[in-house]
Amino acid sequence: MDGVPCLRVACCQAQQFRMYLQSRGMLDQSFSLVKQPDGTVLLPVSPSCVSQLDLQSLRNTLTPVVCDFTWSQSPQSKKEKGNKLERTIQELLEYRGERWMEEMRSDLPRSFQRHGDLVLLGDSCFTLPIWDKIGNQLWSAVTKELRVKRLAKMSRISRDDRFRSPVVTMLLGDNSWVKHVDNGISYEFDVTRCMFSAGNITEKLRVAGFDCSGETVVDLYAGIGYFTLPYLVHAKASHVHACEWNPDAVAALQKNLEVNGVSERCTIHQGDSRQVQLCNIADRVNLGLIPSSEEGWPVACRLLKKTTGGVLHIHQNVTSPLPNAAAGDAAPQNVSAKNADREVWRAWASDTANRITSLFMDLTGASWEINIQHIEHVKSYAPHVHHVVLDLGCRPS
Repeated sequence: MDGVPCLRVACCQAQQFRMYLQSRGMLDQSFSLVKQPDGTVLLPVSPSCVSQLDLQSLRNTLTPVVCDFTWSQSPQSKKEKGNKLERTIQELLEYRGERWMEEMRSDLPRSFQRHGDLVLLGDSCFTLPIWDKIGNQLWSAVTKELRVKRLAKMSRISRDDRFRSPVVTMLLGDNSWVKHVDNGISYEFDVTRCMFSAGNITEKLRVAGFDCSGETVVDLYAGIGYFTLPYLVHAKASHVHACEWNPDAVAALQKNLEVNGVSERCTIHQGDSRQVQLCNIADRVNLGLIPSSEEGWPVACRLLKKTTGGVLHIHQNVTSPLPNAAAGDAAPQNVSAKNADREVWRAWASDTANRITSLFMDLTGASWEINIQHIEHVKSYAPHVHHVVLDLGCRPS
């Protein structure tokens, strides 16, 4: 067949299917995903994996709205897309009488976040003075090429306030509120005031797969509802207490609860989560703060039900030692880097479990049984720095 083999799925489930294919090495990442006029999305499949694609198994596992196989001429090579943007900018420079310099190529965007009709660029592109000289003509050309209407650029995460607010400049367009849909959940927020971590999608999908019927969940670091909403919409938690101290994030969270129709099952506690006036209420506590949620551990222990206990979902950035820094006797030389990383995660998990055990003894005066249920790798940053989540089962002995 001519064209690119693709899996056609509903737009609201595109992220879920993308992660499924990617985790099995079946997603052809040399091509871009394509949105179709009928509201579906084409996910390019590696030609060598077409024979392994079991549609019936997919339908049974993910219960899709739409799921079928097709060949398409639409997917565009990511390299081709980058070259097209480069050619457009070269033509604009020529029109303005400016010279194309080789250093400009490495200053063009290689990746970005797309939120509806707005693209958010990272801080490592368009840094040369020439781009400011061109101004709106350049931003109009970029938005046209990326098929959006608004353009913004991230500078950094502010260290001047307590809320880790993003420093974002609107390059084209006035309204900075956007809508992002993940796994059928709508997240609306102001990109100049709130962060959105697309890299957390795997953990949000995992949370969505929990069965929390009849459970009370406390989300200690709720933000705009990254995990609060999956607990309510998909995991069907009976009630979620969402703690958040950034007033801009709280405004977005309130809106998102209403948009997704779950506001009646959520109570927002605005302020420092370490001061939250709750105890003996939760079946689960989500501690989704990185690089470390350690300051919230005593609060989380106090929140779990005293008679039945519950589960702590503890997020942490865990750093593995560089290969040449590892002790020679501590790990066999032939152990792969991936296995070595997992050993470090397990050691951190064991240490955390011991510390949680001590915390319960200090708080309740009684011993609790703590067991490691699961360690989930969410994403990696620099080499050997990994965002992991530890699921700890906790119950009184």
